[in-house]
Amino acid sequence: MRDVAVVGFAQRQQKSFQGSPTCVEHLVPVFAECFEQTGWTKDNIGFWCSGSSDYLAGRSFSFVSAVDAIGALPPVNESHVEMDAAWALYEAWVKIQTGDVDTALVYGFGKASAGVLRRTLALQLDPYTTTPLWPDTVSIAGMQAREGLEQGNWTQAEMAQVAARSLDSARSNPNAVVSGSRSAEELLAEELYADPLRKSDCAPVSDGVAAMVIAAADAPGFDSLRSRPAWITGFEHRIDSIRLGSRDLTTSPSAAAAGQAAGAASVDTAELHAPFTHQEIILKDALGLGDEVTINPSGGALCGNPMFASGLIRIGEAAKRIWAGDSDRALGHATSGPALQQNLVCVMEGR
Repeated sequence: MRDVAVVGFAQRQQKSFQGSPTCVEHLVPVFAECFEQTGWTKDNIGFWCSGSSDYLAGRSFSFVSAVDAIGALPPVNESHVEMDAAWALYEAWVKIQTGDVDTALVYGFGKASAGVLRRTLALQLDPYTTTPLWPDTVSIAGMQAREGLEQGNWTQAEMAQVAARSLDSARSNPNAVVSGSRSAEELLAEELYADPLRKSDCAPVSDGVAAMVIAAADAPGFDSLRSRPAWITGFEHRIDSIRLGSRDLTTSPSAAAAGQAAGAASVDTAELHAPFTHQEIILKDALGLGDEVTINPSGGALCGNPMFASGLIRIGEAAKRIWAGDSDRALGHATSGPALQQNLVCVMEGR
């Protein structure tokens, strides 16, 4: 296996309905920031891979327009996944492992404010038995949360504690869409949004993009990039059934399997892509993360969740902790699909 590290990362997040920038207008400054961090140019990138969704954009081949942010000339080696950009990162990592390229730039973008996100995401459900019922994302998460509450797996107070900690952590994150200092008791006093969920239990609808640069250790110019790269030591993704009635929604076998394969044990920091408070509790248990592990120091998806970029952001935030020397072994997690159906785990180390 080739040694590969995360050497550049940039993001932009904003609340929905704050203007109407296109994906290209979002991506150009993010690419520029990645190039500034690495000192590289477009010519140094061997492979480009993006993550987005035509359903979210509302038009076919919407990802093609995003390529305008790269530039027409010279032509580039490019690919796309109809997933969160964390899966584009996995494709790029595999591409480097094959020896075809030495470097890659991965990016993801989503403009959820272009439609009604809760309804749009119903299109990812089983097309024969579930999508025709149009169950929305928050309602499905509410069913999941209610099942866990009835089984005694967690309490509403524990869910509120997750929200309170996330909001407080996000106060130091300039990219967070929401943040603040509120107690769990204050959050529990909120009105119910989708029983048993309150607004604070749910990630805000967000627009945004993220980009990441990864490189092999033997890539030309690698030694001049960073004094402490975030070395990828484990990378895996797994999937559970799309049929909601055929799995226990209060557990996440796919996250557990991906974590075990990626080497999730002994991490000191974890950025978990949990769009709902109870899902953080599920993931923490599935990945075997103890109380000594720092969870979502950025505030996590509960404080900013741009579709198709948020999973990559979790990996990027974990990498930043390693760059800064705040973590020696960090985990970045991404999810996609209903009720934590698909899960990806990336473990990184600082050396």
